[in-house]
Amino acid sequence: MSVVTRFAPSPTGRLHLGHAYSCILAHDHARERGGRFLLRIEDIDPGRTREEHVAGIEEDLAWLGLGWDGEAVRQSRRLGLYAGALEALKARRLVYPCFCTRAAIAAEVAASAAAPHGPGGALYPGTCRRLPPEVRAARAAAEPHAWRLDSARAAAEAGPLYWTDGETEVQAEPAAHGDVVLARKDAPVSYHLAVTVDDAAQEVTDVVRGRDLYAATDVHRLLQALLALPTPRYHHHALLADAEGRRLAKRNGAPSLAALRAAGADGPALARALRMGQMPGGYSVETS
Repeated sequence: MSVVTRFAPSPTGRLHLGHAYSCILAHDHARERGGRFLLRIEDIDPGRTREEHVAGIEEDLAWLGLGWDGEAVRQSRRLGLYAGALEALKARRLVYPCFCTRAAIAAEVAASAAAPHGPGGALYPGTCRRLPPEVRAARAAAEPHAWRLDSARAAAEAGPLYWTDGETEVQAEPAAHGDVVLARKDAPVSYHLAVTVDDAAQEVTDVVRGRDLYAATDVHRLLQALLALPTPRYHHHALLADAEGRRLAKRNGAPSLAALRAAGADGPALARALRMGQMPGGYSVETS
């Protein structure tokens, strides 16, 4: 089977060096094996997505000298696929409506002396999972709600699961993430469900992405099993950090590729340097 990789940024800001590094690794993984490299725009957050950033993503990749195969896919145009997957999970009672606000969840967690924690912090305490079915149905008909995965029920149905990170076999531990949200009150789908459905629909064979998404793979592996979808090979790479050791991120004010271009940087030369592990002044690849 031909190798297929993808780069899937969210258009909530301009790309920075960390994005460039990840994209280059995914691009080269496919090209070195005679495969295909895809661009997917993950624009499912209506409150943060900006159309100018979609154009900026394509502009930045072209500046780096990176091309992709076919047209860029927009998640906002694939909502029917995600809705179908969610309906399949509803029919098997593997998801439930959640009416809790963030403030209510935080208050309940704070009031608990032994709130369970996962890779991302405190887990959802399962408040709405414990509601009687008739109460759920009545409230769902009248109140805004998210849809959460019943992780215990889902994991029991799926059984033991594994995935590979490079050459290493990893046993998935989806229960450690609790009852994750698959569809939000303000968006028809969450990252976890959308990325799982899209990777399968686009026949992605190899997912090359940052180490910060390593733990999320457990959830994706569970959804693949529940929806009878293939499991790609995963390759999680180290992240870039600034001189203070902070991971490059939009929220930390990481310099954008657009700013580097405006300052006179040469895109293809920057891409060649990143391939060789030569980072611009003050930046480095994390060692842990």
